[in-house]
Amino acid sequence: MTTTQHRLAVIGAGTMGTGIATLASGRGVPVVLVDTSAEALAKAEQAVPSQRRLAQMMGSLPRDAEPGTLTTTTSIADIAGCTAVVEAVTELPETKAKVLAEAHQAAPDAVLISNTSAIPINEQADAVARPDHMLGVHFMNPPYLISTAEVIRGPRTSRSAMETAGALLDALGITQIVVGDGPGFVINRILQRSINEASRIVAEGIATPEAVDAAFQGCLGHTTGPLATADLIGLDNVVDTLRVLHERTGDAGYLPSELLLAKVEAGDLGRKTGRGFFDHATAGR
Repeated sequence: MTTTQHRLAVIGAGTMGTGIATLASGRGVPVVLVDTSAEALAKAEQAVPSQRRLAQMMGSLPRDAEPGTLTTTTSIADIAGCTAVVEAVTELPETKAKVLAEAHQAAPDAVLISNTSAIPINEQADAVARPDHMLGVHFMNPPYLISTAEVIRGPRTSRSAMETAGALLDALGITQIVVGDGPGFVINRILQRSINEASRIVAEGIATPEAVDAAFQGCLGHTTGPLATADLIGLDNVVDTLRVLHERTGDAGYLPSELLLAKVEAGDLGRKTGRGFFDHATAGR
């Protein structure tokens, strides 16, 4: 399947959905971006071209490619005829189940891809009539700059679905690491626990956020420390993911720390609000 034969639907015009739309359009793939909020869609229409220019300047997207068309809509019925659907809505099982069921009804032949952070693919597949169409792709944020993703094959995912998704990801320039199903898969099973422990260390007064991240960068060679990563993800999303992991593993280490909960309650969600573990408005981080 060539790039022009792919037609991608993205459900959810938040940070990740908009980023995935940027990635696809920047690779010449037509995108239908769906959200219930007209305001969110208007913001996405402004963000996609600017994000695409940034990615082109940084060499992550080709400069000479003809952009894929971006169609925005509040009606999920408009995804009819799409070859693949990426669900990128809030990390709440009931919300994802509703969206996936509606998407499958609107585009019954499309491969269904969940961009979930932690909810097992086999669990989500219960929401659709053809569970063999379901798989997961855990895009990293921002997806138009990070060219590797976890691809999660559920126990009911068909070979055909994996091949179709693989061809799409090839067209998007994404390197694929195929892993098995389970809460949090690989990245978030490890990362979210690290973020949670780092926040507890800060709350206990053992180290500042700056010291925690400096230790990971200087001693372990990590490009970004766990708390700066948490701010990039969004602390509300971190808490939602930790709750999913705790509910599905029973491991108390995934119970969100009191500091994380306090920051979310205060609206200090990270980069998207200007303040999280770090002050992004003044520090330029």
